[in-house]
Amino acid sequence: MKILVTGGAGYIGSHVAELAAEAGHEIVVVDDLSTGILERVAGVSHRIALESDAGLEQLREIFAKDQFDAVIHLAARKQVGESVLNPEVYYKDNISGLANLLIAMREANVMRLVFSSSAATYGFPDVAKVSEDTVCEPINPYGQTKLVGEWLVKAGATWGLRGVSLRYFNVAGSVREGLADRAALNLIPIAIKNIKSGTAVSVFGDDYATDDGSCIRDYVHVGDLARAHMAALDYLDNPERQFDTFNVGTGQGASVFEVLDELRKVSGKNFEVEVAPRRQGDPPRLVADVSRIEAELSFRCEFTLNQIVESAWASAN
Repeated sequence: MKILVTGGAGYIGSHVAELAAEAGHEIVVVDDLSTGILERVAGVSHRIALESDAGLEQLREIFAKDQFDAVIHLAARKQVGESVLNPEVYYKDNISGLANLLIAMREANVMRLVFSSSAATYGFPDVAKVSEDTVCEPINPYGQTKLVGEWLVKAGATWGLRGVSLRYFNVAGSVREGLADRAALNLIPIAIKNIKSGTAVSVFGDDYATDDGSCIRDYVHVGDLARAHMAALDYLDNPERQFDTFNVGTGQGASVFEVLDELRKVSGKNFEVEVAPRRQGDPPRLVADVSRIEAELSFRCEFTLNQIVESAWASAN
């Protein structure tokens, strides 16, 4: 299979592209390199800003040149805080980029798409585990753009598009050092950066209605996430598909303090922790109901929390 991977030089995209290549697929990577890193992939085939008019024309040229069987779309802005400060930029880049991609796919008669969505589409659900049927009420522009992206993918069914949206939960870890998450934007890489610099690790709130007072999240290894994309591609081969959205998580929650305990074990360092005020909009608990992806795609995450943290620590050295 020949696959176009947008955002393939990014942290998640490079894992997906590498696994797909190892599976024998021919991979073409598109990335604007705003956050992607060239060294993560064998080569970025095309440097394109998907959201621009020029980007649409470049996509048309690429699809005219190559006969693709499928597209995996990961290219997007993804910082929640930044999206609150610059909502217009997030709407323009994330939605226009996907719209241009879909226009080019439709014109080239490319009918399979795996879309990188997010658990941020759910917002602040008051449930023990979040199923795909939970009402989506995103609380920030990033999550809103991902939800609109899902709508665009669904709308493509009118012209024959077979689309699947994967709602990622908290992605971490690495399969090897060269593919590590170098952007300290989430708990595990932020904590590792602070540990290595000798500064305290911040915990935002210790008075939530959880066992230890800190927020609970579902942590999924990026290698498992890459496998989920391969399973989604196989699913698109089915002529009849009941579902078009799937959670990707473990179905198990871990608190912030539990994650930090794992970091102490793997690092051998007894680092300092500072409790800071809650961050606005942080739900106390966000854990995936993974029954749908297990039943429909025969997919289940394999990595434990310890393995996720251990791989993140090892790849950061």
